[in-house]
Order: sequence, then structure tokens, then C-alpha cells
Amino acid sequence: MNKRANNTVIRKVAGLAGWLGLTFCAAVTGVFVQTGGWYAELAKPAWNPPGWLFGPVWTVLYAMMAVAAWLIWLRGGWKMQRRALGLYLVQWALNALWTPIFFGMQRPGLAFAEIILLLVAICATLVSFWRISRVAGVLLLPYTLWTSFAAVLNFAIWQMN
Repeated sequence: MNKRANNTVIRKVAGLAGWLGLTFCAAVTGVFVQTGGWYAELAKPAWNPPGWLFGPVWTVLYAMMAVAAWLIWLRGGWKMQRRALGLYLVQWALNALWTPIFFGMQRPGLAFAEIILLLVAICATLVSFWRISRVAGVLLLPYTLWTSFAAVLNFAIWQMN
């Protein structure tokens, strides 16, 4: 492999690592928030998923989100994909904000309002990604569906308590 091709491979791998690292940082907000007693005592609908499910689901979703962003980044980097990647960062920040609002502040009503904003941002990102790369758009579909489910669950918990 020549030096130029090697540099391209290194750049792509580093880019993927960067998007994975950034995306998974959204989960770090949960480290700073105690989710134990308060949440355990809340009334929840019968269709509330078991607690053990959230970690694996979010791990897969974050990986898919990061790959989607990486695929967009590969199509010209920040210079050419500023809007799409900017939308990604907005939805990423809103994603990271939900846990501290819901669990940290113990404000399900405010968290519901925030998750609606998150869904709008996710949908805008998905449409923007879809126009650039259908694969990137498809990779955001499970995230959109799970967050929609989470919004309904958030609303139900808010109303039940």
C-alpha cells in the first residue's frame, strides 16, 4: 500500500474513532446522576422495559449513530457537510441533556418537553443524512423509533406521577 492510501485509511479509521468517542460521550451524563431510589419508586406503565435492557439498546444505538455521522463526514468533512453534522451535534447535545433533567433534576415533565425537542432534532438530522447517504439515514431509524418510544414512556411516567 502506498503512503497516500495508507494516510487515507488512517484518516478514515481515526474519523470513525472520533465519531464513536464523541457519540458515546452522551452516555457519560448518566454517570453523574443517581438513578436509584427515586426512579424505582415511580409508578410506571406495565409496558415499561426492564432496566437491564437500556444499556445494550443504547450501546447499539450510539454505535449506529456514530457510524451514520462518520458516513456523512466521509462525504466532504465539515467543510461540505456543516449543516448535516451541525444538526447531528444539536441532537447529540439534546440526547445528553435528557438524563440529567429526568433523573438528576427528577423532572419528568421538563424531560418530556426536552425529548420532544430531541425528536424534532433527530428527525431533522435523519432527513439531512438521508439526502446525503441513504445508509446513514437508515442507521438513524432505530434511534428515532427508540426515542419516540422513550418519549411516550416519559409522558406516561410523568402523567402517572
